[in-house]
Amino acid sequence: MPARKSAAARGSGSDTLDPRALNRALLHRQALLQPSSESALAMVERLGGLQGQAPNPPYLGLWTRLRAFRPEDLTELMQTRQVVRATMMRGTLHLVSARDYLAWRATLQPVLRRLSLQSDQGRAVHDMDLDALNAAGRALLARKPLSATALGPLLRERWPDRDAAAMARWVRSVEPLIHVPPAGVWDSHQAATFAPAADWLGQPLSTDDAADAMVLRYLAAFGPASIMDIAAWSGLQGVRAIVARLRPRLRAYRDVHGNELFDPIDLGLPDAGQAVPPRLLADFDNVLLAHAERSRIFEERHKPTIFTRNGIVRATILIDGFVRGTWSMERGKDAAAITIVPFARLSKADRAALGDEAARCLASFAPGLAHDLRFEAGDR
Repeated sequence: MPARKSAAARGSGSDTLDPRALNRALLHRQALLQPSSESALAMVERLGGLQGQAPNPPYLGLWTRLRAFRPEDLTELMQTRQVVRATMMRGTLHLVSARDYLAWRATLQPVLRRLSLQSDQGRAVHDMDLDALNAAGRALLARKPLSATALGPLLRERWPDRDAAAMARWVRSVEPLIHVPPAGVWDSHQAATFAPAADWLGQPLSTDDAADAMVLRYLAAFGPASIMDIAAWSGLQGVRAIVARLRPRLRAYRDVHGNELFDPIDLGLPDAGQAVPPRLLADFDNVLLAHAERSRIFEERHKPTIFTRNGIVRATILIDGFVRGTWSMERGKDAAAITIVPFARLSKADRAALGDEAARCLASFAPGLAHDLRFEAGDR
């Protein structure tokens, strides 16, 4: 049921939303105020996909948001081709439903081609006949799934003077390809093999422009949000024109800096004063990456701790809805431990609640092992 609109939700003015109001809206849409009873597939679609750079974070992301999630639920969805791992928004790996992949992938093609042309592999192959390179890669992968390492030498048989690795990376980045399981499933770190999406899913990709549908889905999951936020999540160009086209279906707000924010007209906002239990968020969690302006979820001074120089986005803890530290899980042969590093001293109640969350997490992802919880001092 949509949340009711209330003056308390809107900050200092009737149409102005402060960071706390935006925080509660985001957590409500993300099932982080209260876990959802939806299925894993429904949640993947509700979120518009999950960041999938590493295999385990999507599992943790669903566990945080669902009442009754089992790791094998997501593995089964990937094995039965209902959820796929592929290059999508912003040219990054995501887990998305097969339905969304088929509907959205063609709309993202200009984004992926543009980003690939700007990359090292794009610069290495820019003077080639790229249509011929794409077609050769498709034909090879249609015979059987191949890793990029295996694909490169086969492409070099046709272009012996070119960089095999760059050609394979180009095909991997631009062609509509699926990472074939077990790539992307829990604890699987082997090199991915790729298959053409239409072959893997047994259906052609939609050729319809899905930009409007994508923006509406984004706002339902992450709004209210600005044009810059939408562009930061999707990588799409021409977002201003998309929003102008959608305006009859949108409500406009402002943030405290005067930036215009948009939201589906039929969605309300939760009470900004609503309490939020402590939460454990996964590495690369969507809520940390889906906005250009991120004060609704963390303070700028903590960004260097959350986002590392080598591109890792650390797993974080939420206290009162905002990022207030990081956490990690280590699993050995006989024991598993979660270490929590808060940015400041925790209250006894928050410490106990995080302990309960950690115990639940270890029970789900390290069953049968001895469990340990550690708190370490972090930034002040």
